[in-house]
Amino acid sequence: MPFKYSDDGQIVTAEVGGVRLPVFVHPDKKEVPLDADGTISRISALNAEAQGHRTAKEEATARLQALTAVIGETDPESVRKALDTVKNIDDKKLVDAGQVETVRAAATKAMQERLDAAVASSTNAINALTQERDGFKNKFHREIIGGAFARSKFINEKLIVPQDMVEALFGQQIKIENDKLVAYDSQGQRIASRLRPGDLYPDLDEALEIIVDNYAHKERILKGTQASGGGAQNGGGAGAGSKTITRAAYEALDPFQRQAALKDKALVD
Repeated sequence: MPFKYSDDGQIVTAEVGGVRLPVFVHPDKKEVPLDADGTISRISALNAEAQGHRTAKEEATARLQALTAVIGETDPESVRKALDTVKNIDDKKLVDAGQVETVRAAATKAMQERLDAAVASSTNAINALTQERDGFKNKFHREIIGGAFARSKFINEKLIVPQDMVEALFGQQIKIENDKLVAYDSQGQRIASRLRPGDLYPDLDEALEIIVDNYAHKERILKGTQASGGGAQNGGGAGAGSKTITRAAYEALDPFQRQAALKDKALVD
């Protein structure tokens, strides 16, 4: 569970710089306050830095193309000789000696090397910044989604499995896009709200209810009468209104159903 909760079910906060921040528990059990505003600012800064590198790369490429169109290209092996030649003869002799193309080659190669280095450096910087930004965004989104699962009334009231198992089972169907929570079914299609027809942004509880309703083994994770119908299994001698369940009926249930049965019924021989 990413958020740390107090015994009364409230999210635990910690004061950092005069501001109360929610406390997250990482997989290694380390507790760290989450500065959501700072994380968003960092993502924005990374986006701006990556855009700057991308712009520099595009400008350098455009300059190279313009220079190549004017000078043309030739054998780079003659660059050194061209540089030596241009140092020692005047313009008229240079033309007479047929070295114009050699000089062009020298200039083109020198510019090409500089631009190639600049482009390679910009590309590497852009890739690194993009990976860092995406890492921040993915971690931030998973923390937000994990908190939504932790606060879900549907999970607490309707399901017999704990929140972390529900998140592991259905978490990949819940995403954040354009700063809004969106849900997808098992076929990758967007889930629309049933309560608000035409609304493509149902809240998490409504989305989970739709996802679970279409889950092939929903009777194994729904509590009590929530699993009735649609393939739900009966407890063999322990009806919906019964307060007890026989040991034989209990042994016939799978582990999920046993857990649910013992919450509502007393075991008798």
